Amino acid sequence: MTYLEQIERLIHISKHKPLLPEDFIPWNVPAKHDEAYLPLQLVSLQGLPEYEALTDTQKRELGRHEVVQVMYSYAWSEALFCLFMNRYILTLKTHSVEYRFLLRELIEEFRHQEMFNQAIENLQGDAILPTRIHHFLGLATVRFFPPDVVFISCLAVEMMADLYGDHIRKGSNIFPVLRKVSELHNIEEARHILFTKLFLKKHTAKAGYLKRTVYSYIVLMNIYFMRSLYVKKEIFERIGCADSNAVYKKAFRNYKEKFGANCLDDIKQFVTEFNGFNGATRWAWRYFLKTKV
Repeated sequence: MTYLEQIERLIHISKHKPLLPEDFIPWNVPAKHDEAYLPLQLVSLQGLPEYEALTDTQKRELGRHEVVQVMYSYAWSEALFCLFMNRYILTLKTHSVEYRFLLRELIEEFRHQEMFNQAIENLQGDAILPTRIHHFLGLATVRFFPPDVVFISCLAVEMMADLYGDHIRKGSNIFPVLRKVSELHNIEEARHILFTKLFLKKHTAKAGYLKRTVYSYIVLMNIYFMRSLYVKKEIFERIGCADSNAVYKKAFRNYKEKFGANCLDDIKQFVTEFNGFNGATRWAWRYFLKTKV
């Protein structure tokens, strides 16, 4: 199947098999007392003595606050990418396959943002907003970087979110609303990931050592950037930890190890496909993302 045929197929599926959050997700189902909001392997503090010192209510609240933070952070990143796509499609011919697919992706990404927001409301969540430096770097990327850099940045975040969702879908005794949110997102993001990989092939296939190195660092920096949005000191204050700052620091260090072990396999496979691991990049992936490459 050619590049154009594959994208036409993605457009057809998006048009004729839409998944609407209003119908797909059981919003009226209340969470049961024994249901989890986040799998244990993704809870930042789990595995440390400080986690065992928490009450059952505090443990559940920690998962609730952290999954809210993850959903908000990803919705925020999708909003940034939509800002880029709205500008980028103005450079394309309206009958081109890329233009038509990106219109479908914009529709779906805006639905995702609304879905994540509704899930946060369902959980009575109060997301912690990104810092000024996060805003500056995010806006600078989508406004000033070339399309291949923005698309590879977006792909890194999409693949990371997809792996997160996979853990939630497969986790035991997860709140059904969150499981269905993750399922819907996985189905539609699979199309976006496929399109982006196809789009990037014309850039990565011809990339030399230097460009492959740059691409590898772009993926790394985007993962590092997003990871910094998930674990926040305010969360430990909210659940009533006595020394919230000390607990936060331990949780963040613990989370970096968990993240490297549980959330990077597909991303590392993608970087391997364009030969992005070399003597100039492996050390950074090991040092900053705590993962084996």
